[in-house]
Amino acid sequence: QVRLVESGGGSVQPGGTLKLSCVASGTDLSRCGIGWFRQVPGKQRELVAVVAHDGTATYNPTLKGRATISRDNGKNTLTLQMTDLEIEDTALYRCAADRPTGFGPRDCAAFEYWGQGTQVTVAS
Repeated sequence: QVRLVESGGGSVQPGGTLKLSCVASGTDLSRCGIGWFRQVPGKQRELVAVVAHDGTATYNPTLKGRATISRDNGKNTLTLQMTDLEIEDTALYRCAADRPTGFGPRDCAAFEYWGQGTQVTVAS
């Protein structure tokens, strides 16, 4: 059974930093892409960053410079670091992973595995 479990959320003051982790079990993160998304109730889900199997990272342009995504295939983990947190960063942060469908580099079904999320609240 595939599971993605996020951790590291909590209450942070504006201007602070955070580090979120996602640990995967039941799937090999080296096979396909994995990323971070965030969701605010009543708002559209928003991409934070994704990283491909080869380590290539893509960031939401509005967050570029404040967010850093990395993956450790050996530990089957994904990390998100953010700095200079703003009130608008308050959201449920979820990690999502592609589902391998074969052995080729494009044999991946996009973001079919999702974690339950970790809540980040930025407030004074």
